[in-house]
Amino acid sequence: MVDVSGAVHWEKAYAGTGHPRSRLSADGTLWLAYPRDKGGRTLEGILPDGSIGRTVLLPCDTGEEVAAFVVLNDGFCISWAGASRMLLEAGHQPSHPPRVARYTMEGHCVWSTPIGLGTVSHPGVVGMSAETDWEIQPVKPWAPRLVEAAYSEPLLVSGDRIAASFTDESSGIGRTFFLDLVSGTVVGATNPAPSGRKAISGPGEFLIGSQGYGQFTMSRFDRNGRETSQWASHGAMTVDSYGTIRGPELSNSLAFKLQFRQLAPANELLDGPPLAGYYTSHPALDCDGTSVFWRDGTSVFWRDGKLLAVDAEMTLHELFAMDDSRNIMGRTLLLDGGRVALSLDSEIVVFQTQLGALAGGPWPCGDANLLGNPVLS
Repeated sequence: MVDVSGAVHWEKAYAGTGHPRSRLSADGTLWLAYPRDKGGRTLEGILPDGSIGRTVLLPCDTGEEVAAFVVLNDGFCISWAGASRMLLEAGHQPSHPPRVARYTMEGHCVWSTPIGLGTVSHPGVVGMSAETDWEIQPVKPWAPRLVEAAYSEPLLVSGDRIAASFTDESSGIGRTFFLDLVSGTVVGATNPAPSGRKAISGPGEFLIGSQGYGQFTMSRFDRNGRETSQWASHGAMTVDSYGTIRGPELSNSLAFKLQFRQLAPANELLDGPPLAGYYTSHPALDCDGTSVFWRDGTSVFWRDGKLLAVDAEMTLHELFAMDDSRNIMGRTLLLDGGRVALSLDSEIVVFQTQLGALAGGPWPCGDANLLGNPVLS
């Protein structure tokens, strides 16, 4: 545990490898998921003073691991997927299919729902072979060999709905499945598409982004899993208490001229300032409608990293800049007194700004920002 002055209050080391997952609950307990020595998985609750509060044992099949989890008011919601190959015993393969499950605080399984990704395809995935006379054509639908949780926002809970996202490991083509939190029933799913950023947009509603293979969209889905809006943009969006959606665009393609955008009603886009570079920390939003985020503007000609703010009138402000090309970054946290904290590679950086208090809203404010637990009760 580190405070904003950089002082280390306590630290813990855990043996093993793989993909550790952690979430912070409202009472300050840091929940950590990791493999047990004799099989299965453990959720361990670390209290603010570094002591261990509760340990929850989670039985699971050989070859599966906790791919993502969130802390609920009365337990946990977990996405299970194929274990990392480094965690598998000799001769074992990752389990299939993945599943989503709900547990009590004691580790009792309330329900477990298998997820069938099915065959996937996308017009932008092309290839050539003897079957096509070596002409480039869209690849026919295929069955994934390994299904994993989506890289960005793989598990979101809003009201009585869950958005669980899984992808084909080899292509990044995936789907988001919408489940009922009480029963575990799948109420809807997106069509196969390149995986992108996601967000909670309101009670039971979600923003699902798709980026890659020529696709560049954000869509809103209602609590019945139906698409109600779609915008020709994709990025790290915030949603305030009025339902305003805005944020920096993100794309892997140099063909897109990226901007800060607002996703307006009737599928319209409002243009903000242009943005150089690509790597971006997810913004935090203050009570005056100003978004703050770190942007890596590094190119082949220069290296720079900047703390940027875009106000409610869509005006860009440069708060800090330095010669920096680190592109592994965490969320932007807006703390008390205008302090902004974020991680750059293995370093935590804290800035003093004139920003207002953290705004209220579905995303990424409240629990999904300071606590890193994407649940809207």
